[in-house]
Amino acid sequence: MFKFEKFRHLHRNVITAWMSIKEVQEQIVEEFSVFEDWLDKYSYLIELGNGLSPLDPSLKKDEYLIKGCQSRVWLVPEFRDGKIFFTGESDAVIVKGLVALVLKVASGNTPQELMETNFHFIDDIGLRQHLSPIRSNGLLSMIKQIRLYAVAYNKVEESRNG
Repeated sequence: MFKFEKFRHLHRNVITAWMSIKEVQEQIVEEFSVFEDWLDKYSYLIELGNGLSPLDPSLKKDEYLIKGCQSRVWLVPEFRDGKIFFTGESDAVIVKGLVALVLKVASGNTPQELMETNFHFIDDIGLRQHLSPIRSNGLLSMIKQIRLYAVAYNKVEESRNG
């Protein structure tokens, strides 16, 4: 999967759907801790982005565009079986890697879990301090949108059950 041999040992066939949000974030921190150099971390981030499945062109609509990102970022939610599953894409290689990380943490969780999640991996791996302010704001905009989807789907669930 990874074209850089030095990243091959990091690729795991772990299905994160069975892992808690905390465990997924710990796994991300562990993966990034292997690298001392931020150029290697950026390369790994790009590889993660390259691993995303392309978003169906019919889903590249304005309603799924993340506001506050310099690059074009689409984040598409699907609510099924009480959980929110996300797909996404970006037209910028590093941002696409950020999308991959956020989706890895957020997808497949309940609205309540997402509303309560502290996306601490961002600070734990040093992303906030190593991203440009514009990219950092874009990343925070992605997380804000995930939380908004979680609140909306939580309301839907409450109205069904209430």
